[in-house]
Amino acid sequence: MNPEITTLDADVLVVGGGTGGTAAAIQAARRGANTILVGEGVWLGGMLTSAGVCAPDGNELAAFQTGLWGAFLRELERRQVGGLNRGWVSFFTYDPRVGAAIFADWVRELPNLHWIRGQVPREVLRDGDRPIAVRFDTVLVRARIILDGTELGDLLPLAEIPYRWGWEWRDRWNEPSAPVGPNALTRRYPVQAPTWVAVLRDFGEGEQAPPVPVPEIDRPELFAGAWDAYGPHQFLDYARLPGDLFLLNWPIRGNDYGEGLDRLVTSETARSQFLQEALWHSQSFALYVQNQLGRRYGLAEEIFPPGFKGKGANGGGAFALHPYYRESRRIEGLETLTERDILPMSGGRVARLPGSERVSAVAIGNYENDHHYPETIAGDFKLQVQRKSIRWGGRLTGTPFAIPYGCLVPAATDGFLVCEKNISVSHIANGATRLQPAVMGIGQAAGMAAALCVERGCEPRELPVRELQEALLTDAIAPTAVIPLFDLTRDRPDWLDWQRYYLDCPQAYPLEGETPTPGTAIARVGPERYVGVLQRLGEQDYRLTQCDRPRSGGEPWILVTLYPDIERDLREVIPEGEKIAIAGRSNCSGGWILVEAWESR
Repeated sequence: MNPEITTLDADVLVVGGGTGGTAAAIQAARRGANTILVGEGVWLGGMLTSAGVCAPDGNELAAFQTGLWGAFLRELERRQVGGLNRGWVSFFTYDPRVGAAIFADWVRELPNLHWIRGQVPREVLRDGDRPIAVRFDTVLVRARIILDGTELGDLLPLAEIPYRWGWEWRDRWNEPSAPVGPNALTRRYPVQAPTWVAVLRDFGEGEQAPPVPVPEIDRPELFAGAWDAYGPHQFLDYARLPGDLFLLNWPIRGNDYGEGLDRLVTSETARSQFLQEALWHSQSFALYVQNQLGRRYGLAEEIFPPGFKGKGANGGGAFALHPYYRESRRIEGLETLTERDILPMSGGRVARLPGSERVSAVAIGNYENDHHYPETIAGDFKLQVQRKSIRWGGRLTGTPFAIPYGCLVPAATDGFLVCEKNISVSHIANGATRLQPAVMGIGQAAGMAAALCVERGCEPRELPVRELQEALLTDAIAPTAVIPLFDLTRDRPDWLDWQRYYLDCPQAYPLEGETPTPGTAIARVGPERYVGVLQRLGEQDYRLTQCDRPRSGGEPWILVTLYPDIERDLREVIPEGEKIAIAGRSNCSGGWILVEAWESR
C-alpha cells in the first residue's frame, strides 16, 4: 500500500457530494451509521448548489414537500433574505451560497459523518464481485455498503458494474416516446445536454457592469433569437434570484451544450475537453446577453468559490463549479423505471404504483418528462415525448409517480447502491426522474437503505422493502412520503395512516390521487393581503379582478396555490364573482399571487 494513502473504515461510504449523495450521507448518519462522504468539490448539494440550479423543478406542491426536500425548503424560507418566490420557472429561487450553507450545517451537526473534500475516485477494490473499498487520490476508504453518488456514475466502470448510457429503442420496453432505432438526433446526442450555469447581476439603470471577458471560443450566432418568443424582461425573470441576481440556465438557443457528449465517459482527457468547451459556451452566452441587453447586466463574481482544480475545467465566481448534468451512466438494476411507469393511469391523474406483488415505492417525483437537446445545433430534429402534465392549483404541474427501491440496487452486485441520476431508469423516463427534489428523495432512500443493511447485516437486495418504507415514513427528523397523494400534506394527523394503507392495499390507490377523506384546512397567514373579485376563466384558471393592489400594467392577478384545501376552494367552493380577501405572496415575474388563505368580504 502507498504510504501516502490514509486508510479509513466506515459502515457506509458515499462517493460524490451532489444532491443525492449529500442526502444519502446525511440520512445514513442520522440513522446511526458511521458514514464517510467523499466528494470532488468544496460545496455539498450538487445540482442545488455547486451546479447553480437554485431554481429547482418538481415536487413543488405542499403534499410533496416531505423528507429532506421539505426540510431543505423550510430552511431556505428561514434563511433566504428576500424570500423564494421571485422567478417564474420555479416557486423557489435562492442564492446558492444559502443552500450550500444549509447542507454544510447539516453535515457539521453529525459527529458520525466525516466529509472529505477534493478527492476523485481512482480505483474500486473488490472481494470477488463485491466492492469493498474505494481508493481516492490520498485516501482509501473501506466500507460495508458503498454508494455511488457521483454526477456521471463514475464508480460503475471502476467497480465493473453493468450500466447503460444513452438511448434504448422502442422494442426494449415498448415506451411510446422511444425511437424505433437510431436517427440523426440519437446519433448526435447520446444523452441529454448539460448546462454550465452562470449567475448575472442587474447593476441597475444607468450603471455599467464590468465587461464579460471574451472566451477563447465565442459563437454569438448560436444565441440569435434566444428570447424572441418571451421578450427580454421575461427572459431575465425566468430564474430571478434575491438580490438583483438571475440565473443563466436557458434552454432555447441558450447555454445547454451538447457537442461530443460521449467524451464525458470515454476518458479523463476527453471529459476535460468537453467541460472547457461547455464553460466557454456559457461565458459566450453571458457576453451575448450583456451585448444585447446592455451593460447594466454583468457577471456576479462573488457567488461561487474557486472550484476544485483536480479534473477538467473549473468554474467559480459567476460560473457554477461544474455543469448541471441531466443524465448519467445508469445501472442495470433489480427494477427499471420506464416511461410507462411515469405516465398517468387511464382516466387518472397519477401513475400506477410500482411493484408486482408488493408496492416497492421509496421516493416520489412529479415533474414533466423534460428532455434537453440544443435546438440551435439539432436543427429540425426534436424528441416529442408523451406529455404527462396536468393542471392543478391554477397552474401546470406534472403527473406524480413513485420510484421503486429496485432501481437503486444493481442486478448482480452486492454491497452497493446508487443515489443520483445513475438509478436504473430508461433514457426516456430519466427526463422526469433527474430533477433535484426527486434525486434528493432517491438519496434519502438509498442512505436509509444502507444504514438498515448495516443494522441487519444484510445485502441491499435482501433488505425487506416494507421495512425501508416504514423507516422513511417514521424517520425522527425528516419523514418522507413514498405514496404520492395531492391532498395528503404532512401536517394532517392521518398522514401516516394513509401512507401505510396504500402500501398495504395498492388496489385501492385512487386514480385521482386524493384520499377519500379530505383534510381539515390548516390556518395560514400570508405576508401580503389583497382584496378583489374571483374570476374563473376555465378549468384551473383563476384571476383576481378589481384588486385593491393591482398588478403592474393593470392586468388581473393570476391565482395559484400549492395547498390542497385552497386548490379545492378555488375550484369549487368560492362563488365566482364574490369579493374575497386573500393572504399570500405576490410574484411580479410570474404575474401571480401564491394563495395561502382567503376569507369572504
